[in-house]
Amino acid sequence: MERVVDEVVLSRAEITDATAATFADSTVLPDRYARPDEVRDGVVVGDDENYEVPLVDMARLLDPDSSEAETAKLGSACRDWGFFQLTNHGVEESVAQDMKDSTTQFFRLPLDKKKAVATKAGGFEGFGHHFLGASRGKLDWAESLVLKTQLMEERSMEFWPADPAAFRSSLDKYSLEMSKLTSRLLAFMASDLGVEPEALAGAFRGKKQTVALHHYPPCQHPDKVLGITPHHDGLGLTLLLHVDDTPGLQVRRDGRWFPLDPLPGALVINVGDMLQILTNGRYKSPEHRVLADAERGRATAVVFQEACVGGMVRPLPGLGDARYRAIEYAEYFEGNYTALAEGTRFVDSLQI
Repeated sequence: MERVVDEVVLSRAEITDATAATFADSTVLPDRYARPDEVRDGVVVGDDENYEVPLVDMARLLDPDSSEAETAKLGSACRDWGFFQLTNHGVEESVAQDMKDSTTQFFRLPLDKKKAVATKAGGFEGFGHHFLGASRGKLDWAESLVLKTQLMEERSMEFWPADPAAFRSSLDKYSLEMSKLTSRLLAFMASDLGVEPEALAGAFRGKKQTVALHHYPPCQHPDKVLGITPHHDGLGLTLLLHVDDTPGLQVRRDGRWFPLDPLPGALVINVGDMLQILTNGRYKSPEHRVLADAERGRATAVVFQEACVGGMVRPLPGLGDARYRAIEYAEYFEGNYTALAEGTRFVDSLQI
């Protein structure tokens, strides 16, 4: 069992030939993937209901004439949903497209080539399965590649694929774009929260960044498998790039699952547990999951940004009486790890 790097990666396991065969032909579903009760846990909002997952426009945030109203919209999204889709985000189109292409090309490689960067026993980086102890050893219907991208000196290049040839360059450029975008978003979040911009920006500056590339093969039993187990993101801020237009992501709100369909050109942003603590509970880290599609595969490139203040995970000053106790950065991860293994949520135990 490996210490948590984000809420999804609690354990990693090797993708075997048998696993690859199952993904290629899911007519007979092995028991280790069968989780029908978990799939049915909660009501999914139907197509006949009108709802809108919040949409935030970076161009309007940057425009002095609309910035105040759009900042309020951003804040409302972080308070009420913890999720929003971001348009006109400023990420170079060619950089995003190269990341999409590299992700697609990697997962299309033969298994033996993907296993050249396979996760190692006791580690979390590399190619493999991920699963949660709370799911009793059941596997998610997904293959993934998890890599440390920032700080640059902490990159383990042995896990960065050399095939496809453009992968490393694509990820390097995309990682930097995500760092820049995070900084832009934090400035407007600070404005909404009424805290000093440097206080929030400083909590994220120079901290670790991890990327998780996920591929969810089509499954003939979509009512019995989970692409990703329901979870809250344990880190600071999550930025998700849809590689294709296959749906599957769902956000739980007021006890119901709301599908979040990909919006062309948009990124999906969500609050993590660390940011919930930093904002003293004003922003909410939402529960979400991924379901498989019967006919189409789905792929995403997800970036996780970590945060802390002076080596502590704690609320920022100026946000009222602290609702969470301060905890050392390393202790936070250990506590999060234990809680995930037990099927509980660590951030709840930090409430005062």
